[in-house]
This record gives sequence, structure tokens and C-alpha cells, in this order.
Amino acid sequence: MSELDRLIHEPARLTIVALLSSVREADFLYLLRETGLTKGNLSTHLVRLEEAGYVDIEKTFRGKIPLTLVRLSSEGKAAFQSYRKSMKDILTPSRAPARARRVQVHIPT
Repeated sequence: MSELDRLIHEPARLTIVALLSSVREADFLYLLRETGLTKGNLSTHLVRLEEAGYVDIEKTFRGKIPLTLVRLSSEGKAAFQSYRKSMKDILTPSRAPARARRVQVHIPT
């Protein structure tokens, strides 16, 4: 059985990574709205993912308004694919047939 990536397995970070896996990039406000996290919690989880190399964070401006863009890095994409495979392996029943063991039973008459 494959080992689960504990960094991704945490529910909030799993939500963030899953959202980012379906888009090229997302801004902070989109992630805030979609995850339901507070600004502080989202920031903390993004920092953890960035430290692991799973996301790239770009801070810029749209006009005079600050804009934080987040992308899943190639390492993050690979880690999420590996996580999904591990979960599938855990949740899929083994295809190997169970070996029945024959035991001879003697019943006294």
C-alpha cells in the first residue's frame, strides 16, 4: 500500500490542491471563497504548500489593488497525482481472490 502524503491529506490543504489542480492559476480571493477558510488560515496553508514546493505564489497588483496568484507547481501536480493514486489503492478492494482453506472435519457418529 502506498504511503499518503500527510501535507496534502490535511482537509484544508487537500481542498486547496484539488481546486488548483483544475485551473491554471487562482487568485487569493477565489481560493478564499471556494474553501470557506479565513484569510489567516488560507495564508498559513498556502505558506506550508509553498515551503513544500507544491505551489508557486506570485504577489502583484491589478491597477492599485494587490493581487495574489497561486499556481500548482509541477512538483505539486506530481504529489497530488501520487496522493490520488494512493487513495485509490486504499479504497479499491484487492482484486486477488481470497484463498479458501479446506479443513477436514470429522463428525463423530
